[in-house]
Amino acid sequence: MSTPGADHAVPVSFRTRRVPPRTVTLPMRIALAATEDFGTVLGLIDEAAAWLRTRDTNQWANPWPDREARDARVRRGLAGEKTWIVWDGDIAAATVTLTPRLNPKVWSRPACTCDLSERAIYAHRLITARSHAGRGLGAQLIDWAGLRARSDYGARWIRIDVWSTNTALHRYYLSTGFEACGTCADGAYPSGRLFQKRTARIEAADTPLLGQPSPARVRSAQELVLA
Repeated sequence: MSTPGADHAVPVSFRTRRVPPRTVTLPMRIALAATEDFGTVLGLIDEAAAWLRTRDTNQWANPWPDREARDARVRRGLAGEKTWIVWDGDIAAATVTLTPRLNPKVWSRPACTCDLSERAIYAHRLITARSHAGRGLGAQLIDWAGLRARSDYGARWIRIDVWSTNTALHRYYLSTGFEACGTCADGAYPSGRLFQKRTARIEAADTPLLGQPSPARVRSAQELVLA
């Protein structure tokens, strides 16, 4: 199912694993990505894809539906100022792309069981660098997105569509407060398991890994709606 002009989430697996200790600058800086960050985002995607090939999943075995279309989605997210990068010094530690606009070919009733009339933020390409895995950065990043969407946009939900065969990732989202809310109606769509989390359930982290966004690159969720 190709959806020109729309984006869809293909998040990576967040199975916790031990990583060698390294010095981390806390809190890390989060900033909107720019078009010149295309290579940085692709580097995170390619690293995640290589790691996933060592796990028990076919997620990202090949770019979907092909590399050209995948790259075009990444470029649209950057051009639309919807992609964020977490920086640990000069190291890209994580990325996520956020939009308040749902993709109706993914999120539609009756296969999708959530209330699509309620305001929500939709997360795409949530990736943590392997150097920063196992620290809870991915969970804090998605909670940061939910808190910001709640305060700036009145969003009641943060939603994500998850690779259908990556059952470990399904369990991860359920363990972090998400609830399953159906599937994509198109069985051929690879990221067809749908999850949502109430933004009212999100609380600020006791030990925040993320600082405030860079002031020169901040846009509110309401501005993103109008973009």
